[in-house]
Amino acid sequence: MRGEAVFISKIDEALGEATETQSWLDDAVDRGYLGNEQFERMDRDWTAIAAMLARMIDRASDFCKYDSDTDYRGVVMEDPSSWQDAMFNDLDPTPT
Repeated sequence: MRGEAVFISKIDEALGEATETQSWLDDAVDRGYLGNEQFERMDRDWTAIAAMLARMIDRASDFCKYDSDTDYRGVVMEDPSSWQDAMFNDLDPTPT
C-alpha cells in the first residue's frame, strides 16, 4: 500500500530526527550546557520517544489499515470561495 510506505517513510524520518536530537543532548552535556540530572531526564524521554516511533514503524499496517490508497493530489476541490466565505463570516470584523 502506498499509504503505508509513506507512513513508514515519515515515521522513519522522525526517528532520524530524534536520533540527531539525542546526539545534540550528548554534546550539550559534554560541554556543560546541561546538568547530569537534566540530561538523564531528557535522555529517558528521548529513549521513550524513539521506542514509540520504532513500534509505530513495526505496526504500520495497524495504523494504515483503513487507508483508501487514494491519491488526492489530482482531486479538484470545490469552489473554495464558498467555504471561505462561510468560515470568515463568523469572525468579528473589529480588532480587539
